[in-house]
Amino acid sequence: MLEAYIIDWLNLLGRWVHMITGIAWIGASFYFVWLDNHLLPPKQASDADRGVGGELWAVHGGGFYHAQKYKVTPPILPATLHWFKWEAYSTWWSGVFLLALIYWYGAEVYLIDPSVAGLSKPVAVIIGMGTLLGGWLAYNGLCRSRLGKDEFKLAAVLFVFVSIAAYLLCQVFSGRGAYIHFAAMLGTIMVANVFFVIIPGQAELVNASREGRDPDPIHGINGKQRSVHNTYFTLPVLFVMISNHYALSYAHPYNWLVLIIISLAGALIRIYFVARHFGKASPVPLAVAVLLLAGVIVAIAPRPTADATTNVQTPKELFAQVRTVIQSRCTSCHAAAPTQAGFSAPPKGVVFDTADQIASQATQIHQQTVTTQAMPIGNLTQMTAEERAIIAAWMEAGAAAQ
Repeated sequence: MLEAYIIDWLNLLGRWVHMITGIAWIGASFYFVWLDNHLLPPKQASDADRGVGGELWAVHGGGFYHAQKYKVTPPILPATLHWFKWEAYSTWWSGVFLLALIYWYGAEVYLIDPSVAGLSKPVAVIIGMGTLLGGWLAYNGLCRSRLGKDEFKLAAVLFVFVSIAAYLLCQVFSGRGAYIHFAAMLGTIMVANVFFVIIPGQAELVNASREGRDPDPIHGINGKQRSVHNTYFTLPVLFVMISNHYALSYAHPYNWLVLIIISLAGALIRIYFVARHFGKASPVPLAVAVLLLAGVIVAIAPRPTADATTNVQTPKELFAQVRTVIQSRCTSCHAAAPTQAGFSAPPKGVVFDTADQIASQATQIHQQTVTTQAMPIGNLTQMTAEERAIIAAWMEAGAAAQ
């Protein structure tokens, strides 16, 4: 019990740090993409002569700001340069900490689903680690290839690549585990872009300027390309970060397709808003994204069962069976004092110790055990199809407690 309590605190503190650093990283990234796309030619000829390529005036918090961007480097570097990198590194490290704590240490609960693939814990963890490394190597190889010179072709191939990754992950991990590793792969690509491309390129520009060498503009070009990729990856990653609260997506039989479509919708939404930075933007990307999301909502909506049988049991008899199922399959986690290893408190505070507590959660019980079948998590307690049918019949009969 003490171990589970300590893990809960590590989980809580890790999530807090991850959220704080993630906000800082995404905020800075979104701001600089916005800033870069709002720059206007410098008004002063002297600024243009000094190599200024664009400028922007802004007001915020009661103060006026004048931002200028140089085409390559300024004639004289200032004594103090602010580098934006620790936000990205801290977000990745805190994310990997959470991934290891929840999905690798607790692989039996959150990562491995025997109904998907009978993996051992070491094999599952190795696949998870390999996903992060392999994703970056494949992405970076594509960007450095000839495709990297054609953004449209590169974008198409990258979409195919991440789609294949989403499909394969959903064939080996639980839906929840597959989703989070998909996001972790994208997040690793994003931070590797910062660590291996953007920051080294900026450092080379700074060193060339200080040493009196002509800076190579290719570093700025490459950095801009990877920065744009990062901004398009952001919304799919954020979706996955909240998706573990919504089993309707990751627990669906076609969860891989749901993930691909929603990720594409997120990227299209970001494309639209980036285009808006320049002024009037085509609404087509946004419209397509909305249609994709609407299509997913309609496609995965629960359908009434065609083989519903006439129920001849009384509500009291049905509830007695449901309570037996809940007590044997659910209360090891959902009790005031959980007995399932790894849980020091009931998930989301949901408790099924009394008849009234079960009846009050009837809709969620049906949603999680029958509609999505996401619970019990990883089917740790081996709930059977017959037991799920009992819950369905109880719901159809009005979900009475007596």
